[in-house]
Amino acid sequence: MNPNDLSLLIIAGGKSSRLGTDKRQLKLGDSSLLEYTLAQGKKSVFKEVFLCAEAPSPFLTELAGKYRVALLFDETQGLGPVSGLARGLASITKSWALAIAGDMPFLDLEELCRFGATLPTSELALLPVAKGRLQPLAAFYHQKTATCFQRALHGDVRKIRQVLESFPCSQREYAGSPSHFFNINTPADWRLAQGRFANLKRKVPVIAITAPASGTGKTTFIEKLLPRLRERGIRAGVIKSDSHGFNLDMEGKDSCRFSQAGAESVAVISPQGWFITQKTEQRAGFESVANKMEGIDLLLTESRSHGTLPALSLWRGKGTPLVGEDVAAIFTSEPHAEAAAIYEYNLNDIEKAVESCLFLMGR
Repeated sequence: MNPNDLSLLIIAGGKSSRLGTDKRQLKLGDSSLLEYTLAQGKKSVFKEVFLCAEAPSPFLTELAGKYRVALLFDETQGLGPVSGLARGLASITKSWALAIAGDMPFLDLEELCRFGATLPTSELALLPVAKGRLQPLAAFYHQKTATCFQRALHGDVRKIRQVLESFPCSQREYAGSPSHFFNINTPADWRLAQGRFANLKRKVPVIAITAPASGTGKTTFIEKLLPRLRERGIRAGVIKSDSHGFNLDMEGKDSCRFSQAGAESVAVISPQGWFITQKTEQRAGFESVANKMEGIDLLLTESRSHGTLPALSLWRGKGTPLVGEDVAAIFTSEPHAEAAAIYEYNLNDIEKAVESCLFLMGR
């Protein structure tokens, strides 16, 4: 269905109890998480957008004014998204609304609208199913369901799934990536979201494989990772950093002679491939090198320092585990104290490493 024929409800209650802070105000790039979601909604040309929150705040008032959306507050606080849906669905002027959570920054609203291009005629809701999971906060609701959510509130029902049992619903498999429905509830979720967001702005996604000490197995980890990525259709390139410098050419070759003679850049092309050596006054950034590599979907790089966002951190008992803000997940030989704030997997779990890479590169 065309967004012009739909209302958009952004459900953004604001409790954020598991995160420990108001996630709506967390910075995602240059804007807050909630502002990023609002911007995506306005860009998708919905003519009617409602921001449904639990209680007033200057932050919400400013955002609503900036994006010219209607701001609605729960009649009864503390009842979660059921209250937001009841208030929002009772306010729309369109027959149908797309209701989305304010903490799902990677929703593809255009893909969702294509999913809902044909809405049911006998059911009152259309809900996507991704990897066997129902997504009630990225779903289409008929205006008539407002009374069902209002009755649920009066009966102290707080779970959306319970409300869905009170009216006919249609469920359909979602053809897009299940990662579109990723929502942010914990500090570990937030790390992943920041890493993925950093890659959305790059021509070629970058993931660093980092460790606090040599001998941890970064090279072996990448060697195991590469064929599994290839099985998923991902063409990965690797940049290995060497603080001691290197010389790719063998003594006596013409390319080596050109470099020794003072050439700033030397290219060699053969039927099997090509390489370029380039002298620079400063260390080149990974992204600038990655942009020169042809035919890759993902760039992996080894690192023993912070800074390349996102990173997968490896730890095998040597040194102190790297868990800085750039680290999206850690693969360890044994559990450690940071587990609550970061996703932690076994060092040999390459399948989890593949899943992490796919998510962080936006798949």
